[in-house]
Amino acid sequence: MQVINATGRRKSAVARVYLLEGKGNITINGKDIKDYFPSVLMQYVVKQPLDVLNLIGNYDVKANLDGGGVKGQAEALRLGIARALVELNAEHKPTLKANGFMTRDPREVERKKPGQPKARKKFQFSKR
Repeated sequence: MQVINATGRRKSAVARVYLLEGKGNITINGKDIKDYFPSVLMQYVVKQPLDVLNLIGNYDVKANLDGGGVKGQAEALRLGIARALVELNAEHKPTLKANGFMTRDPREVERKKPGQPKARKKFQFSKR
């Protein structure tokens, strides 16, 4: 089997995912998933597409993650895995789409505006 390549993004995190048949090992930046994401919740988020399709243990995932924070990276990886699974078998797409794994979350941090302390917060108004 050839290696399936896909990309996932969330906020400023980018995940390059390589999917191949194997025993279910997930390697991120050369580390095991348990070392890279110590949080069980983030491990669950990453494995969701495989879990929904009952494919845990069938494929090895190798990923390169860059940018963003922990949650953004986990969700970028989830999107990348979902896209790779659809590229492998198009019949998986309706199931993954129904669970919301095929949509790239477009929310980004709004930029800070000049003359304000934050993006929307204003300095306190003084009448006198």
